[in-house]
Amino acid sequence: MCGIIAFSDPSVLDKETTIKAMMAMIKHRGPNSIHGGGQYIHDDVALGFQRLSIIDLNGGAQPLYNEDRTVVITFNGEIYNYKALRSELQAAGHVFTTKADTEVLLHGYEEWGMAGTLAKVRGMFAYLLYDEHKQTLYGARDFFGIKPMYYYQDGDTFIVGSEIKAFLKHPNFKLELNRQALKPYLMNQYNDLPETFFKNVYRFPAGHWFEFKDHKLATHQYWDASYNIDYSRSEVDTVKAIDETVTESIRLHNVADVPVGSFLSEGVDSSYVTAVLKPKEVFSVNFANGPFDEASVAKELADEKGLNFNVETVDGDEAFHDFAEMQYHLDEPDANPSVIPLWYLCRMARRKVTVALSGEGADELFAGYVNYGMHTKKEVIKVFANALSKLPRGVRYSLGRGIKKLPNFPGKVHLYTRTAKPSEFYVGEAFIYDPAQPTIFTSAQANGLLQPTYQNDLTVNGIYQRDFKKVASAEEVKQMQYIDLHHFMLNDILQKADKISMAHSLELRVPYLDVKVAELANTIPSSMLLNSKGSKWAFRQAAEKHLPSDFAKRPKLGFPVPVKTWLHEEQYVSVVRALFSEDWVSEFFDQPKLLQLLKDNQEDKVDGRRQVWTVYTFLVWYKMFFRQFDDTVAQYGHVQPEVQALMDSGKLV
Repeated sequence: MCGIIAFSDPSVLDKETTIKAMMAMIKHRGPNSIHGGGQYIHDDVALGFQRLSIIDLNGGAQPLYNEDRTVVITFNGEIYNYKALRSELQAAGHVFTTKADTEVLLHGYEEWGMAGTLAKVRGMFAYLLYDEHKQTLYGARDFFGIKPMYYYQDGDTFIVGSEIKAFLKHPNFKLELNRQALKPYLMNQYNDLPETFFKNVYRFPAGHWFEFKDHKLATHQYWDASYNIDYSRSEVDTVKAIDETVTESIRLHNVADVPVGSFLSEGVDSSYVTAVLKPKEVFSVNFANGPFDEASVAKELADEKGLNFNVETVDGDEAFHDFAEMQYHLDEPDANPSVIPLWYLCRMARRKVTVALSGEGADELFAGYVNYGMHTKKEVIKVFANALSKLPRGVRYSLGRGIKKLPNFPGKVHLYTRTAKPSEFYVGEAFIYDPAQPTIFTSAQANGLLQPTYQNDLTVNGIYQRDFKKVASAEEVKQMQYIDLHHFMLNDILQKADKISMAHSLELRVPYLDVKVAELANTIPSSMLLNSKGSKWAFRQAAEKHLPSDFAKRPKLGFPVPVKTWLHEEQYVSVVRALFSEDWVSEFFDQPKLLQLLKDNQEDKVDGRRQVWTVYTFLVWYKMFFRQFDDTVAQYGHVQPEVQALMDSGKLV
């Protein structure tokens, strides 16, 4: 787990100084100093690397070269099946100089090419490879986008790497806000466009690789989720297959030469991972006067399994104090409240381990979200909806449109979402399918608050349409899973998981987001996952082989964060109000409306907590990156204190 950065630019003469300045911006991703990072410079190209040692601690330094030093690689991530691939490559005559998984990608390129290598690997990765003979820079991002990769192209300047903040140290990078991103952000709580909040900076797509030669970028897709349902497999065999595949993935994700722990909440996803992994250390977080107490339930499982339970309780003072630093590390604003507990989980875990496993991905792969069609607890409505879902598509879709037009009644939302065409209504986690209960901004609400320059016609559902077309023939629940995998998971969950963990020099692994687990999940009929018995049904049965029954059946809570409470307390509302009142805020928002929204929320006239929090997050982020970036870097551009302590003691080399 590391940080990578590279650029191609003939106008930059002192490439070494430039690449080192860019590397310094991501030193938190790789603080190992002796067996760690370095740079490579050849003609117009420069590559930089910051290392966090996980495998082959005393070797595996990068950049890493092939036998005749004509091909060089920098790599961020882990290849979990590298030992088998290493044996295959050695049998083909390749000579390995390290025990690290990185070298498999290097010799794999020589033996199989980029596409051939990517067809064989299992892991999470973003890597860059330069071939001097071909004078070509190659790069790839993993199947799901677990590891980040951004790129910038303007004239002869091409930059690519793990974090955008490093781009700002390139002399030809033009810092400009992408104005089109603000409205989609307000509707989603994250930017869901391919272009980031920084103009001309794009997220390189998951499941793709590129080649850059003669100032031209060509991209190639090597993997995407597909849905070939196996209707012949019994539920018993399906549950067995899930458990075998998930268990194998967790075993592979435990490969490391450093301590490995796991995050543990009261939910089934992290509990399943923990019960199989059985690490020495597990970690949980709680909030003072929070809406739920997850830690005490999680501790029950830890005690039952004989694991050392670590917990930290966070209060509002601490969260508000550290919030700007969280957003600095995220590169783009992310108003998902779970950013906050994740920050403290990672900080706590890094004091004892270098690697932690987490439960991201299970909901997208095994249909765990309420918005897939679980909007009621009434059994009679669930049973009736399941019966309707078996009708021919044309009949169902027509029925769904009819239900939508009816006056509100108990169970309407559930019946509608189980019969209607997903491409006509699905908006992921943006808001609940009850217009009376929006949780973030609707398109009209966002335009009503924004200044004209930032208004546009984009809608959440409209952004999804391109991806809906790719899976139009799939089962309806699978269509929604595909959307979440390529939007909410890719651009929100995985971004914060990587950035917040790496801010603490902690490697976060997500064993559900394994290509073999996904390929199995994508063959399971939706009826085995989402039915009248609940969500993630077959998955929960598999988890029950390792967990007490009540743990396997617990409902999804996410990370419950007391934002509602905070935004009713004057000590915190005053912080938000002060930022909302700054003069420059009027460039983006109708300031009187914004301040009124804050006031109405505090006085309980509206439930505008998510709206307030989303705007607040953007303004915190914008102020750091566009108004006082140098001061921000001086304040937050360092490794975390717990990591610095390890470095000072000589325990982190």
